Amino acid sequence: MILDIFNELQSAEGARSLDAGQLLAETLEQVRLADELGYGCWWSVEHHTSPEFSMSSAPDLWLAVLSQHTRRIRLGTAGILSPFEINHPIRVAERAAFIDVLSGGRLELGLARSGGAEWETFGVDPATTSASLEEALRMLPRIWAPGEFEWKSDFTRIPPREIVPKPVQKPHPPLWQTVSTPVSSENAGRLGVGLLAAAPLATLEYIAEQIAAYERGLAACREPAGAFVNAQRAVFVLVHCAETRQEVVDSRAAEAALWFMNAAPFTFRVARDNWFNIVRGHATQSAAGSPALDGPERPPTPQELADPNPTIRLLHRQRAGLPIDPEEALAAVEVIPTAVIGDVDHCRKKLRAIQALGVDRLLCLMQFGALPQARVMSSLRALGKSVLPELLG
Repeated sequence: MILDIFNELQSAEGARSLDAGQLLAETLEQVRLADELGYGCWWSVEHHTSPEFSMSSAPDLWLAVLSQHTRRIRLGTAGILSPFEINHPIRVAERAAFIDVLSGGRLELGLARSGGAEWETFGVDPATTSASLEEALRMLPRIWAPGEFEWKSDFTRIPPREIVPKPVQKPHPPLWQTVSTPVSSENAGRLGVGLLAAAPLATLEYIAEQIAAYERGLAACREPAGAFVNAQRAVFVLVHCAETRQEVVDSRAAEAALWFMNAAPFTFRVARDNWFNIVRGHATQSAAGSPALDGPERPPTPQELADPNPTIRLLHRQRAGLPIDPEEALAAVEVIPTAVIGDVDHCRKKLRAIQALGVDRLLCLMQFGALPQARVMSSLRALGKSVLPELLG
């Protein structure tokens, strides 16, 4: 299993207090270290209008910068938002090829449907997003092929045009789809593109269900979107690794993980119970398909503050502004198989269990919540030096 890095450009700071220059400088330091330590790929996300959750509104520009500060690490998008109102496929193809040329052929291109606040901001009709995602994935390899490109569909009509640049990788860079449910996982397999499954604080059974759905899609793939089938299975999880358990407690990484789960519903405009269902292991609908949040949330009820699930109970306590003991937070998060937060041995065991599900690449989110830069860098080193070589072997 290859260890990659997934990054949101996240600082847990609102727009008025966010120091964008410092965040970019710190993240660039992380990228250089990941390149030096041998991580497989640096994946950047695209989000808009949620500065505390993600400042990564221009991942293609950021990857172009990173291409000039790294030597071997691959550069991925997880993913570029696929609705045509946000990113027309020709623009995606041009910018992606530009990165591939700049990086000497290191691009991995993933697309995502987006949702919630981003659909609202750009005036996207949710009913069109699945079809536009598939069309974009099918268009990209044809735009990159030698010669002129033309296209006719319900979404767009493009007369013959020569579109440049073309990517370095032949026949084209690997294609991926970001997914959040078994339904979208099966669709990714049917298209023959790589699986980028989001599973923060989920159960192993939830990941296994997504992979099984992806396998069903691959078995039914008759017309892959690209010139080749990219049958890789990647999963995104939160990771914080330290030499000792006490260092993990002192880092308050478990509380940062809870913050991530509490902040996500506002970013994606989804019902909070949808995220809690992922923790409980029985999510049934996508984040984007949940009922949208409409106005301020009500405070947690006494019953919610006493939820029998320790993780969900602490999520409610944090949202209510109540104090959380860092030992209690870590104890609650430690039992979640996909919360890879602990000392080296603890992280090694969890990663092996995820690898056993058939995961090819693990996207490690290490810069999350209010974790300070020194802790993120230390985690990158601990995992990269003590665990990464074993998994590659």
